[in-house]
Amino acid sequence: MMQPSCLSSEAEEEISRHPCYSEEAHRFYARMHIPVAPACNIQCNYCNRKFDCVNESRPGVVSEVLTPEQAERKVRGVAAGLMQLSVVGVAGPGDPLANPEQTFDTFARVRKHVPDVSLCLSTNGLTLYRHVDEIMELGIRHVTITINAIDPEVGQAIYPWVFDEGVRYEGREAAELLIRRQLLGLEMLAKLGILVKVNSIMIPGVNDHHLTAVSARVKELGATLHNVTPLIIAPGSQYEADGRKAPRPKELLNLQEQLGRGGMKVMRHCRQCRADAIGLLGQDRNPDFPLEAMEAEPVINEAARAMLQRELDTKIRERILAKQARRIQAGGPKTRVAVATRGGDKVNQHFGHATEFLVYDTDGTDVQLLGVRKIQAYCHGKADCNGDKAATLQEIITILSDCRILLCSGIGEAPRASLNAIGVLPLVRKGGIQEAILESVKYSSYFEKLNISKG
Repeated sequence: MMQPSCLSSEAEEEISRHPCYSEEAHRFYARMHIPVAPACNIQCNYCNRKFDCVNESRPGVVSEVLTPEQAERKVRGVAAGLMQLSVVGVAGPGDPLANPEQTFDTFARVRKHVPDVSLCLSTNGLTLYRHVDEIMELGIRHVTITINAIDPEVGQAIYPWVFDEGVRYEGREAAELLIRRQLLGLEMLAKLGILVKVNSIMIPGVNDHHLTAVSARVKELGATLHNVTPLIIAPGSQYEADGRKAPRPKELLNLQEQLGRGGMKVMRHCRQCRADAIGLLGQDRNPDFPLEAMEAEPVINEAARAMLQRELDTKIRERILAKQARRIQAGGPKTRVAVATRGGDKVNQHFGHATEFLVYDTDGTDVQLLGVRKIQAYCHGKADCNGDKAATLQEIITILSDCRILLCSGIGEAPRASLNAIGVLPLVRKGGIQEAILESVKYSSYFEKLNISKG
């Protein structure tokens, strides 16, 4: 089902190069998260700060925390080498506004030295209202707020405490304060024309029934986009001790569909990125840009960056126009296709190495992304592929059970047979995802007809 867009043409233009806000942009444009904010001012029951902080899904995972000076050096080096870099954001590893001095110093340095990138801030929103003026002054045009509840009764099951101005608040009082501040910050930013994305973590048995109300409220206050992601539980967290589980893919899909019918633009391509991620979504190139390899004064070819990005803009417009044309012809029965990819809008990953699948619906003419399904890799690249392979494969089979076709760059005989047994056709393909999906649907339809005629 196509969801209605509630964005103005000006807003659509502004997000056209933002890979998190625009499904088309994420195929071509890269983002960079700078880990300069280690502190956090709230506790979430899915987080264990001694292990990592998952306040923003998975952005708490970092290899190193940078100073603003180091961050400036790294951003300049990445911008010089990664021409499609369009967004630089601070998302952790704690909360950026629990470290406001480092966060805003970093943004000021990036704005001065790499002025052609968009600036993006992610926060839990506790102190957001205090920093609206700084956000405006620095030209930060995109802000993400994690809002998991608007009812303190629900919120207190997610947040055991928050800490502000030397005072620790607990239970319902903590949730009530956090929610009030989050909604105030959202409203203030939206009134100033800043684009706000709301992230919500779907927690079965806690807020899954409540997120439709969250979506309606944040839409009313001016949020541009709602991104609902599945629960990821940090080892040693309270939710791990409680035995909580992530939602099943179908539960997440049904909720996203419901939110879309309510008029909110719903993000479906989120990869729950690390706080130091670099590159296209689903493709982390941070190891390719070690800080020690960054030159002190890298040369950024602004003309070359501008030329490449104009070419990418043209490709995006062409894709959007082609999609619109195909939708006019759409309307046939849908086939659900899972794709193993390392990013780059390509079928380019072996089934055994995949840690996620992109899932699409197609009628043979139009191709629509439904979402991202995380899995544990079936094979870890070692000769014996350590771990309980049978259990891992069974979990993957369950996650893909509603799909008709699986596209990957390679697959072993055991998983191929298991997928065939539940009616999923594994096909080895390489190249563009959309083209491979349309080709595979024609291929599977041909053999279905052939088998029927033989029968």
